[in-house]
Amino acid sequence: MIDKFDYEEPVCPLSCGKPAGTIPVSRIIEKADGFFDRNDYGEAGRLLTYWRGEARALGDARGELAMENELVGYYRKQNDKENGLASVRRALFLTEKLGQGENASGATVLLNCATAYKAFGRPSEAMELYRRAEKIYKRVLEPNDTRFGGLYNNMALALADLLREDEAERAYFAALAVMEKAPDGEAERAITYVNLAHMYEKFGKAEKISECMERAYALLKSQSVPHNGYYAFVLEKCAPSFGYFGNVEAYNEFKKESERIYAGN
Repeated sequence: MIDKFDYEEPVCPLSCGKPAGTIPVSRIIEKADGFFDRNDYGEAGRLLTYWRGEARALGDARGELAMENELVGYYRKQNDKENGLASVRRALFLTEKLGQGENASGATVLLNCATAYKAFGRPSEAMELYRRAEKIYKRVLEPNDTRFGGLYNNMALALADLLREDEAERAYFAALAVMEKAPDGEAERAITYVNLAHMYEKFGKAEKISECMERAYALLKSQSVPHNGYYAFVLEKCAPSFGYFGNVEAYNEFKKESERIYAGN
């Protein structure tokens, strides 16, 4: 639960070490991540919307952007299109207002907003933001930075929706190449292989599906994968695809493990 401390503390207590007129962003996000790790989306949403309101009341644009960016992902996962698109518009406005449209943190906001556009059925608008984010990342990040993995995986989904098969496949392979070099990149690679399987089905290439799902299964079963809240989220996301493609045992296994982690057992 969100306790009294979260709602009734001074906006910026002396112990937080921040100047008056701002919200304690790092602590709020840490608290929200704890809720997400327990699959408690209701409390996460209440926390983030409360502090977004506080930031707006204070005129703390940076704090508001941080909350709005978190809420973009929250509304996407909740399939709340109306509030999600409103948060996208506000996040993009604040990014430009604060002059962050050309740095890495601003590019990450663009990526997050693009992913929401894709999820809400607007892949063309998503691609515009993905390309902007890609351009910035290429200018300011090292080539093997893991942020490229998330960018290319999500970009591929939008390209597939736009029926640009070859470009989508290249983007998926680019994501895999990045995450193969990343520590603890197995879960992200598993997601990419599952997405590839669905793309191949979409474009009538059924012969490639089994290999993708087998690779995804092996990665999710790797002994080196941390069994944390993010792993539970990945299992929850991937499990239905295993069932869909006929591996009911894997579906049941991953669903059960996801529930176990969320329950804290």
